Amino acid sequence: MLADLAVGDGQYVLYWMQSAVRTHDNHALEWGATEANRLDLPLVVGFGVDQHYPESSARHHRFLIEGLAEVQPDLERRKIGFRVEVGAPNEVALDLSTRAAAVVTDRGYLRHQRQWRQDVAARAGRRLVEVETNMVVPVEMASTKREYAARTLRPKIHRHLDEMLTEVPTVALHHDGRSLSGGVDLSDPSGLTSGLDIDHGVDTTTRFSGGQESARTRLDLFLESRFSGYADKRGEPSVEMTSGLSPYLHFGHISPVTAVLAAADTGVSGAAYDTFVEELVVRRELSHNYVWFEPNYDSFAALPEWARKTLAEHADDPRHDTYSRSELEGGQTHDRYWNAAMAEMRHTGYLHNHMRMYWGKQILAWMKSPEEAYDTALHFNNRYLLDGRDPNSYAGVGWCFGLHDRAWPERDVFGKVRTMTSSGLRRKKDIDAYVDFVERITGEPIAGGP
Repeated sequence: MLADLAVGDGQYVLYWMQSAVRTHDNHALEWGATEANRLDLPLVVGFGVDQHYPESSARHHRFLIEGLAEVQPDLERRKIGFRVEVGAPNEVALDLSTRAAAVVTDRGYLRHQRQWRQDVAARAGRRLVEVETNMVVPVEMASTKREYAARTLRPKIHRHLDEMLTEVPTVALHHDGRSLSGGVDLSDPSGLTSGLDIDHGVDTTTRFSGGQESARTRLDLFLESRFSGYADKRGEPSVEMTSGLSPYLHFGHISPVTAVLAAADTGVSGAAYDTFVEELVVRRELSHNYVWFEPNYDSFAALPEWARKTLAEHADDPRHDTYSRSELEGGQTHDRYWNAAMAEMRHTGYLHNHMRMYWGKQILAWMKSPEEAYDTALHFNNRYLLDGRDPNSYAGVGWCFGLHDRAWPERDVFGKVRTMTSSGLRRKKDIDAYVDFVERITGEPIAGGP
């Protein structure tokens, strides 16, 4: 309960949708529907499209608006009003709350998302209930502190897993709220995106379309054709063996509960299922634990002390190669594998997780200071990736610099932070096939050597 106030007079119950842009398995939406029925009122869903969302681009906004456009007919079928306005999300929510008897919202984990909700709680003068719907195990249920690594969080997650893995029942509304719908026209996501005052320097054409139906299609394809081999082949970047759900999870277009239950329904057990749960639940929720309990999650200063210390001790080590931020952004390095990863990220908004790790490690190796390397990696990650600006982004980039890891044998530049090398890629992966794959999907020839 963010604002524990009595229910007031109002025309409707407001579900301020922000982190969960979907109608399926959305705990916050169904809680709002339950409250609306209890108060004998219609339900209205409101969303604020933020032109000033930190580090967002036209790529991110187009994907988001495609998701909103898919939500609209579902809400209409359920007789739920839907209002989408361009504006700061907290201000849009405050405006819509003036006619609401009570407000329900989904949970956000990042600093600005939490501030929005706190601002509305303080200013709306309405009861405001925050409902967790993008985690399997809510962060405070799993742990009350910042966890050191996956191994410390894993048993705490599994302790609650079975009770949390339940479908969310759909609540039928007693009243029709569709006459309260309004706001911007969602029928042309590309057109709406092009008119926003945002960063249009990132191409909106990617391999992904936003929305809950697209998310479910991708999940079904993964479970039907890739899931059985997931444990053994997920780490090979030259073949598409991962689920590709990370952009949809970031925008709340699919619930992790939906994905885990669907995986269980396949009957595929053992390593494939266990590995999927490890990646989707344990590792993902470790990142949310990190941003929830670490106020400076987007800062080099938040890295473990041992990592900062060893990187500082090796900050003046000679680098075999150094590159500027603009050279890196253009994929203008000597390393063809890295250039391919940067091209995939730049053109498609996606990057295989193993290549993300290699990509981040090389930025550390090639820039003049570890602090500059950290800032550069986070900037590229957040600007180009559809799943950027996410708790996984901050934890994933941090991992390249020692977060959620241990000390390794000491080396130049890296100190005791884990290294990844091009020779290791050649030994363990079909990396030349990956470069060919990137050239094929991007249409860009990849320069550089092995």
